[in-house]
Amino acid sequence: MPDLKVFYRDEVAPTLVKEFGFTTLMQAPRVTKVVLNVGIGEAVDNGKVLDAAMGDLATVTGQHPVITRARKSIANFKLREGHAIGAKVTLRGERMWAFLDRLMHITLPRVRDFRGLPPTGFDGRGNFTLGMRDQLAFPEIDYDKIDKLRGMEITLVTTAPDDEHGLRLLTLLGMPFRQKVN
Repeated sequence: MPDLKVFYRDEVAPTLVKEFGFTTLMQAPRVTKVVLNVGIGEAVDNGKVLDAAMGDLATVTGQHPVITRARKSIANFKLREGHAIGAKVTLRGERMWAFLDRLMHITLPRVRDFRGLPPTGFDGRGNFTLGMRDQLAFPEIDYDKIDKLRGMEITLVTTAPDDEHGLRLLTLLGMPFRQKVN
């Protein structure tokens, strides 16, 4: 398969223009960024957990993660404002397209008992979020070097005005969505 960015430009965008009746290619929905987020609740007690999660994110994305901090204090969780509670990476441009290609064609097929993504992960504005139970589905992660299984959220941010346009865009790009059973 050719480069995903070229595939979008040459195949997907013209198809979207025809299907939805847009007047120019610039009106066709596109993926603007991909955000990977790992929440680490036990980072409040143990700072090494945060370092390990940041290492995993850096290995998967090829980009240095940013530490996310608590916005407000919550006594029940022993959480104070400003404590480090996770890490995130925002991918744009070439790294985004390369990551999307690897996600769709290598990572998701490696997930155990994978039967397609549920199309319910849309937010109403055309953005799609999927959750991964652990980081082992990524081939870049060495099984022997991980200390603990950690899940992550992957959000695909699009310019689609609604979920229908977003679903069609991601389906044409090759995202393996589960077929609806009536």
